[in-house]
Amino acid sequence: MQGSGRGVTRRDMLKMAAGGAAVAMTSGGCAGLSGGGYKGLTSASYYGADGAFDPEAAKAAYFAMMEAFGYPISDVLRTDAFWVCDFLQRDYAKLGMGGIFWINAKGTYGGSGAKAYAGEFKDGSFGYLGHEIYLLPGQMLPEHHHIGGAEGYGPKMESWHVRYGTVEFFGEYKGAGDETPIGDMPESERPWGYGQPWFKSKYVAKRTSKSGALYTLVDPESWHCQRAGADGAIVTEYATYHNHVTFSKPGMEFDCSKATG
Repeated sequence: MQGSGRGVTRRDMLKMAAGGAAVAMTSGGCAGLSGGGYKGLTSASYYGADGAFDPEAAKAAYFAMMEAFGYPISDVLRTDAFWVCDFLQRDYAKLGMGGIFWINAKGTYGGSGAKAYAGEFKDGSFGYLGHEIYLLPGQMLPEHHHIGGAEGYGPKMESWHVRYGTVEFFGEYKGAGDETPIGDMPESERPWGYGQPWFKSKYVAKRTSKSGALYTLVDPESWHCQRAGADGAIVTEYATYHNHVTFSKPGMEFDCSKATG
């Protein structure tokens, strides 16, 4: 299936999550997750007999990871606000993510709240977000970038704070200064897609929850991706308003695989 070519908004993501929950009700449901484990599972654990992605199985694995990390599972995470996605690749153990937008706000200063503000920035636009990213052990959020959207907002600028686990961040440039070439990594440890003509990232940097150091994307519209370590990862994202995402791999979309029959 070819991509639609349009940007994916927060509304699209929430619709996707709601649709995924409906798919889960008709699929096998949490296959391979008896006992609450989340490590060592193959991608087959996240798909029903009909080939459809099972979001409830994916969420069960994330909940098990959260419990192992001691991360609080708030009530909102039990709702469709918590979404999961396999990007139509049918290989969730290696490529996928879970996430929640705590907030993704935009507007003008004068048009917000009580609309009482009349200062010099009254007609100026603002946009910001707070996002949590959930990655299972070795799971990768695929390479993508954010460009300015039709609403007039520029490219999303973002920083990532690893709260639990470890993460390797891959990107086009050495913006942080401590990146090393992906080509220097052992071949078996290189990221999914590396070496393909569509893959753009050239460097890698590692961040851990123990260090608390952030990784920041300082080059607008640059291609990037991230992959969790052996225990998985929970990452807090601080960023400007999210209004567009494009993937480097042709045909990839922010969606969940449907039944093959």
